[in-house]
Amino acid sequence: MQITLLKSKIHRATVTGANLDYEGSLTISADLAELVGLVSYEKILVANLSNGERFETYAIYGEARRGIIELNCATVHLGKIGDRLTIMSFARYMPEEAALHSPRIAVLDERNEVLRCESDRGPAFKVLAR
Repeated sequence: MQITLLKSKIHRATVTGANLDYEGSLTISADLAELVGLVSYEKILVANLSNGERFETYAIYGEARRGIIELNCATVHLGKIGDRLTIMSFARYMPEEAALHSPRIAVLDERNEVLRCESDRGPAFKVLAR
């Protein structure tokens, strides 16, 4: 048996752009995505804190250190620039792995700068330099 748990979360991200003509997805600044362990094309669940909409799509990397959070294609209709989002990904774990699992969570300010990084089991996690 496997258990599905939260793997990554970017909390209170501010939408900075919307592109109806793009072919899909949510663009996230690469540094923010990597901080919580999101990979390009990973399935994500997005909750719009401003209007209650929830939708699934996939993450793509935008330019690092720009604070980009951009709604693309049909998701443009589910929010607007300035809305606050929670971006989540999930993974399946065996019960033994689940007992040791801690999701990687980044909480952002209104400029999409990191206020804090945390896990559910202790102090802030370290981001390894590349």
